[in-house]
Amino acid sequence: MDAPAQKPRQKRTIAEIRDSKTTGEKMVYMSVPDYTSARWAEMAGVDVAVVGDSLAMIAHGHKNTIPATMDMMVMHAEAVRRGAPETFVLGCMPYQSYATVDRALTNAARFMQTGGCDAVKPQGGKSQAHILKALVDAGIPTASHIGLTPHTIANFGGFKIQGKTADAAFKILEDALAIEDAGCFMLEFEAVPARIAKLISEQLTIPTIGIGAGVGTDGQILLCHDLLGVFTDFKPKFTKRYAKLTEVAVAGIEAYVREVKTGAFPDDDHSYSVKDEEFEKFATLVEKRKQV
Repeated sequence: MDAPAQKPRQKRTIAEIRDSKTTGEKMVYMSVPDYTSARWAEMAGVDVAVVGDSLAMIAHGHKNTIPATMDMMVMHAEAVRRGAPETFVLGCMPYQSYATVDRALTNAARFMQTGGCDAVKPQGGKSQAHILKALVDAGIPTASHIGLTPHTIANFGGFKIQGKTADAAFKILEDALAIEDAGCFMLEFEAVPARIAKLISEQLTIPTIGIGAGVGTDGQILLCHDLLGVFTDFKPKFTKRYAKLTEVAVAGIEAYVREVKTGAFPDDDHSYSVKDEEFEKFATLVEKRKQV
């Protein structure tokens, strides 16, 4: 008996993402920088493909996310959309791209119209609430990012856990409530103690996703290149390696180098052939040319 035909994948909707808060479905987000990783995400059933400005580090070799530009982000977003046409794509707005309402609206529209994103995600809470509300009021599906916010990393003195004291945690709660009040459909916690993130999440009506924020959020996000062991410059505490692709890749390239050096590659199986009579005719033409 033939296996039943697999149903076509349906792109997740804003309503489904929002409703996950009450349905209890854990949403899976993954940050993907390119066409190939987007294809992997869609094939594996990831709910939301995130075009994160972390690609400035993993795809362009920068030390942090600050050098990411809108041109860079839109180019990557286009590639991700082509790679995952049936996956919800969330574009992360890069440093200073949302510093004013006008700039935020212009750049968010680029993400949606040119990049093919389904929603955008600036960073910040109370201080950015007017920006977030302006985006929502303009009809642009908007999320936000609090806790450790990479765009203000200098203010934190580096990549450090946020919300470790009661007062600091309460400020994160105020940020979360401001994001909800602005009309955002989701927010992300980064590097927040698990119990703090869980308790804050319980105060909200919008879903939360976490990265380094424990299991008590409504979903999780990791970087594709981190969880697959592609990016190996460093490993955050919150990253779990599900594969070691760099080890596999380097071993494969080393084998290629060896075979080229020894002449083992390419062999007949990896070369094109020509009919004997045509080769003989060609060889004769070469000899005639040498005699001229």
